[in-house]
Amino acid sequence: MSIKNLDELKKFTDEIRSQNGYKDPLAFAIARVQKGSQNKTINVHYSVVNYKENYGSAAVLAWAIEKNGIKIDFSGSEFVAPLTSAAISDALEIFDFLVPESEGDKHKNIQNLLVLDEILNEQSDEQSEFAVTFLYADEAPKSVESVYLKLYLLSLGKVEIRGINLNGAFGVLPNLAWDSHGTAYELDYLRENEIWLKMKGWYPAIVSVDKFPRYLSHIIPADNTRVLDSAKVRMGAVLAAGTTVMPGAAYVNFNSGTTGSVMIEGRVSSSVSVGEGSDVGGGASILGVLSGTNGNAISVGKKCLLGANSVTGVPLGDDCIVDAGIAILEGTKVFISEKNRAELAKINPGFKFDREIYKGLELANLNGLHYRQNSQNGQITASISKRAIKLNADLH
Repeated sequence: MSIKNLDELKKFTDEIRSQNGYKDPLAFAIARVQKGSQNKTINVHYSVVNYKENYGSAAVLAWAIEKNGIKIDFSGSEFVAPLTSAAISDALEIFDFLVPESEGDKHKNIQNLLVLDEILNEQSDEQSEFAVTFLYADEAPKSVESVYLKLYLLSLGKVEIRGINLNGAFGVLPNLAWDSHGTAYELDYLRENEIWLKMKGWYPAIVSVDKFPRYLSHIIPADNTRVLDSAKVRMGAVLAAGTTVMPGAAYVNFNSGTTGSVMIEGRVSSSVSVGEGSDVGGGASILGVLSGTNGNAISVGKKCLLGANSVTGVPLGDDCIVDAGIAILEGTKVFISEKNRAELAKINPGFKFDREIYKGLELANLNGLHYRQNSQNGQITASISKRAIKLNADLH
């Protein structure tokens, strides 16, 4: 089929998209899929990820896949289709007039197809194969491919933290051994071939055993983002430009992360969001939805400071401080003096400060709180924060 210009391409893709039963995908991407035993997918790489965009490219891919004998089920929430050499050739024939200008930031889906075409023409790789993953609805993922696509959407910043359905993802992913190159190995494979691999000197340099790969094995961060130890950030984390993740006690889980420049020297659990200009001190821990918050996701606002070895189990507004070594949990009793209640009321006009003692959860999302512990009687107190939290601009 010969298509000579954009008008003809639009007419062609509009015809596909108007067919009965066809559905535009919420997201789609071409995958390099690593298979394990019983031909099951264990690891997935995406290089170009589309979210609520490039519907014409999705239509061409769907057309080429179905032309080569694979019927796509548009009625479900997801579909993973093998991408054969013939389907790639058919898709590239449609895009042929755009190939000369497919470079840099232009027509990245076509660039992806061109690379696959070159690979398949040059060699056969029995350990990997190519596929297209289509997401048609944001429901709980059913396949390894869809879990990875959603993790990419998060880590690429195409969806917000807690902005996509990952319910059951942990059960979908297999537990794997990961080497220093980001290659996955099934544990049974290592057990069955241990003698042969070790005696040949081919046993891989395993750096972790986990269901999730490392963030840096899949994502290229912004130029001013620093991750000093790749083990500290799981795939599916969101690291906004300017974020620094130090070694030691620092850790950022999947479906959590930062919305601006943040210093992280403590633990950012799953579903936690940390705002611009905040500092998560050494050994500080922000509890996740599975670790003591009764399923309530925690957000830390802008310009907050979590002191070394502090624990936060309630959401913080902007300009808050939790002193080193103390824990602010949902049930923590917090004393606020009359003077501080009056000052805090000015910056939190919607909150009624009408008594001395509050539970931590009652103070959730309020701005300007400085949590301390009285060194003489052990009482947890909150006062208005007088200290401006400023990150070192040279480090971000």
